Amino acid sequence: MNAKIRLYVEHPLGPGQSVPLTREHAHYLFGVMRLSVGGRVALFNGQDGEWVAEVVEAGKRDGVLSCAEQTKPLQLPPDLWLLFAPIKKARTDFIVEKAAEMGASRIMPVQTEFTNSERIRQDRLQAHAVEAAEQCGGMFVPEVTDLQRLDRLLAAWPENRQLMFCDEAEAGAALRLAGNEKGQPWAILIGPEGGFSESERKRLSALPYAHVVSLGPRILRADTAAVAAMTVWQQALGDWS
Repeated sequence: MNAKIRLYVEHPLGPGQSVPLTREHAHYLFGVMRLSVGGRVALFNGQDGEWVAEVVEAGKRDGVLSCAEQTKPLQLPPDLWLLFAPIKKARTDFIVEKAAEMGASRIMPVQTEFTNSERIRQDRLQAHAVEAAEQCGGMFVPEVTDLQRLDRLLAAWPENRQLMFCDEAEAGAALRLAGNEKGQPWAILIGPEGGFSESERKRLSALPYAHVVSLGPRILRADTAAVAAMTVWQQALGDWS
């Protein structure tokens, strides 16, 4: 039973489980995609894997689906956080979307000394993460946290989580990551367009859990750096290999 449409829902999924639709989902399925009773939709909720469900009630503002069968078991991403300094709107959207596609478990905008943006729309970025997970076939939607100051985040940093800090002045990423075990909690930190301040660079370099890496001989834009860093980490320590 194949379904071309995938939706993330905040509702339990299981054999015969009824799933009430939100107004937004009902509009999308019945108003935009023109589904009717008997239509099929793939559902996931980050806990129960992926299920094909059939439309049993269809209305303009609501509807009900019924789970028919599980098509994929739950597959969680690695325990990887992506920390990045927000930049221009479209490029920040891009970072969130690609982070969700590439397997981040949490996406954390941070304010550094040179961060240009002082606020974000957390709800809008979370919606982008949901859409990315729906489209890429993922079964988990990473939480997008609200903007927080980097210094405060580091002050309360969990001791067991390693930090990959991207700095063009340091050694290559593959060299720095070699020898680390898979399955451990990690985070990747991408700086702002203006780079990190000297005081931030010194503090990060001195942290016992920090691994300072370079992403190559050229200075990358922040959105490019986020994709490059996640690619390197996934190949070395994630679920790509």
